[in-house]
Amino acid sequence: MPIHHAEAIVLNKRDFRETSLIANFYTREFGKVSVILKGIREEPAKFASSVEPFSFNDIILYKKTNSSLHLVSQCDLKENFNAIRQDILRVGLASCLCELLDSVMPQEEKNEEIFDLALASLRQLEVNTNPHKIATIFKIKILSLSGFKPHLDSCVSCGQKINSQAKFSLSLGGLLCQKCLSKDYSARTIFRGTVATIMHIEKNDLENNLNLGMNPQIKRELESVLNSFLRFHLEKELKSQKVLNKLAVAI
Repeated sequence: MPIHHAEAIVLNKRDFRETSLIANFYTREFGKVSVILKGIREEPAKFASSVEPFSFNDIILYKKTNSSLHLVSQCDLKENFNAIRQDILRVGLASCLCELLDSVMPQEEKNEEIFDLALASLRQLEVNTNPHKIATIFKIKILSLSGFKPHLDSCVSCGQKINSQAKFSLSLGGLLCQKCLSKDYSARTIFRGTVATIMHIEKNDLENNLNLGMNPQIKRELESVLNSFLRFHLEKELKSQKVLNKLAVAI
């Protein structure tokens, strides 16, 4: 088995038999990988990490050629994001980030730009006073970088430039002009400011997007449109998003 060093964000983990763990990592070098850490629950001192979700680690990876489940012999913690873990909202947003990564990204498809986005977003979730904004930017950027982004620069049906009020079609994945509204009678109205905000975020990096202002109306619509879009195209609602929705009601 070839031996590799990799930087890895823990997406999720589960117990395996009595002593081991199976985990999904998102790595800079290989994209999303499924791994087994043998004996980590029996002898945790052998590993320098407890492999907590959304932690950032250095790993030694043995890639199997005849299996999609690879072996990790060493996992050294680099960043645990303790400030996130002390706040239930930030934990929910970080969990949503990781669940979205796991749901959108295919197995073992390298994308360093998405890895850098995820790591930078976790670092911002630790310190930024507006964690919801970080999560919104992340959702828009990962959809854009992974090829799932909504079609917003013209009509998704006829391709014509949209000069008047448009509607957003979940099933078609983009805007419909007035002439093409019959293509999807369930298409919803959407503010021009919301469309402009999405397109701005798509074109700029995380750091530049941090300075982008969003009024409360745009914020609400962005959250609604993005969550509806993800739910429709993933054919499920993210478990972490359900928790965030309940938390928002409770607060």
